[in-house]
Amino acid sequence: MRAIWKGAVSFGLVSVPVKLYAATESHDVSFRQVHAKDGGRIKYQRVCSLDGEEVPYSDIAKGYETEDGEMVILSDEDMAELPATSSREIAVEKFVPSDQIDPMLFEKSYYLEPEKSGAKPYALLRQALKDADRMAVVTVALRQRTSVAVLRVRSTDRGDVIVLQTMMWPDEVRVPDFDVEVGDVKDQEVKMAHMLVETLAGDFDATEFEDDYAGAVEALVKAKIEGGEVKRTATSTKTSGEVVDLLAALQKSVAAAKTARGEAPADSDEDADEEKPARKTAAKKSGSSSTAKKSTTKKAAAKKAPAKKTAKKAPAKKAAAKKAS
Repeated sequence: MRAIWKGAVSFGLVSVPVKLYAATESHDVSFRQVHAKDGGRIKYQRVCSLDGEEVPYSDIAKGYETEDGEMVILSDEDMAELPATSSREIAVEKFVPSDQIDPMLFEKSYYLEPEKSGAKPYALLRQALKDADRMAVVTVALRQRTSVAVLRVRSTDRGDVIVLQTMMWPDEVRVPDFDVEVGDVKDQEVKMAHMLVETLAGDFDATEFEDDYAGAVEALVKAKIEGGEVKRTATSTKTSGEVVDLLAALQKSVAAAKTARGEAPADSDEDADEEKPARKTAAKKSGSSSTAKKSTTKKAAAKKAPAKKTAKKAPAKKAAAKKAS
C-alpha cells in the first residue's frame, strides 16, 4: 500500500507521527458505454447549453446555482480566498463511548501506521482505546478541508490497527419523510418473532458472503472471449500472437535506430518485398554451390546499382566482352 497522507495524532502533550493508508477498495464490476454495432467507445463533449459550442477545459469555471435558477460564477481567485487548511495534525477533541456514534455517520476508512519514532505512543493509544471501549473524536484536514472523524481499533490478520473513519456532518443525514403505521400486535406474534430471531442468530463472518453478480459477469465475459465474440477496435492492444507483437516491436526499434542515425526508415511494404528474395536465395543454396554464387553476385550488383547506375554500366559490358572472346 502507498501512504496518501503523513501527519501526527496529538492528544494532550503527546504527539504520534503516523502515515495514512486507504483501508478499502472497490471491486465493483465496471462497464463502458460502446456502440453496439462495432464496439467503439462513446465519447462525450463539453458543450455549452446556451450557444451549443464545445468549450475547452481552460474556459470552464465553477458555478453555484441559486434556488431561483441564477448562476454565480466563481473564479480561481474567488476559490483561493475560501478558508482552507493544510494542517498535518489529527487533533483529538474527546474520547466517547463507542455505542454513542451512529454508524450511519461513518464515511471513509483509513489505516494509521506509526512512524518508527511513534511506535510506543501509538501502542499506548491503541491499548487505551481498547480497554476503555471508546472512540477518539478528532478533527483532521484532508484535501484542504477540515473533517470530523473518529479513531477506533480494528483487529486484522496483521494485528490490531488504529483506524481513522471520517464522518458526515449531521445535516448530511436525511430524516425519513414517511411514517410507519403499526396496528395491534399480539403477544403470540411477538413471541414468534423472537423465536425466529433466535433461530437465525449467529456470529458475523464477512467471508461467508460473496459477490455473485461480479462472478457471473466474469464468467459471461470469459465465455464470450473463448467463443470469439470480441470486437476489434482501433484501441485494441491485443494482436493475433506473440510473434507478431515481437516483430512489430523489432521493426519499430529498427526504424527508431535509423532515424537516430539520420537515415530514412524503410516502409513495412518494402521490408516485406526484400524478405522474399532472401528466402529464394536460401532455397537455391541447397541446390548447387555455383547457383548460390551467381545469385549472390546478382544480389550484390542489384544492391550497388541504385547508388551509381552510370558508373557501373561500362564495366559490366567490358566483362561480357572478355567472356565472349
